[in-house]
Amino acid sequence: MEIRDHLLDEDGVEQKQTPNRGGLIEPRFLVFHYTSAGSAKSSVEWLCNPDAKASAHLVVARDGRVVQLAPFNVKTWHAGKSHWQGLTGLNSYSIGIEMDNAGILTEVGSTYRSWFQKEYPETEVVYARHKHDIEPSFWHAYTAEQISKALDLAVLLVKQYGLKDILGHDDIAPNRKKDPGPAFPLPNIRARVLGRSEEEDPRYEVAARLLNIRNGPGVEYETISPPLAAGTKVALLESTDRWSRVEVEGENDLEGWVFSKYIRLL
Repeated sequence: MEIRDHLLDEDGVEQKQTPNRGGLIEPRFLVFHYTSAGSAKSSVEWLCNPDAKASAHLVVARDGRVVQLAPFNVKTWHAGKSHWQGLTGLNSYSIGIEMDNAGILTEVGSTYRSWFQKEYPETEVVYARHKHDIEPSFWHAYTAEQISKALDLAVLLVKQYGLKDILGHDDIAPNRKKDPGPAFPLPNIRARVLGRSEEEDPRYEVAARLLNIRNGPGVEYETISPPLAAGTKVALLESTDRWSRVEVEGENDLEGWVFSKYIRLL
């Protein structure tokens, strides 16, 4: 993946220009958001609608696919009323990435419901406390593919533009916003990209009753141990479109590939 003329140059990246944009900027920060919507497609359509009066530079789908809506040196309208390190109006100073994610969920029986009434199974839910809240809530989980892509993008953008920090919308607008929320491993991404080694790799747990771990990313590869039981803790090392390479906690040197659908972020 490369950046040419302020656009991502990689197979599979879709370029779709939003009309919701301003003049040129020299970005200093990277800001992550969640879309709080039902799909990446609907989010892209809305962010390209003039009535939205909102936009971002990138939208990352749940399978890791990326849509770019504006060049990285052009102002998009993702931050709104915001401030950071003495600056106000972070649209003028930042690159915005929208992650396809429903955000806060409400428990309804055995499922969990978004504000737009879409239901999600327990395997796609994280119960966690937002840093600005007192009590924990239910949150839509990000996929391993999304987190891997977010990390790759952060590395690339920080290097290309010399960005000074990686932030959440809830950092720059703490009285208004909760995104990207506690389900997104922002501290881990920030640590890995900016060299803050005190943070660990993103941690997950097995969400299936039993999960095979293999020596490669596909069912054609052999298993390397007995299946991992539900609740087994793993650290995410890398991810492809459907498979994730993990390190199993408590097992000496056990690393392998698992199907991404069946692990969830802690």
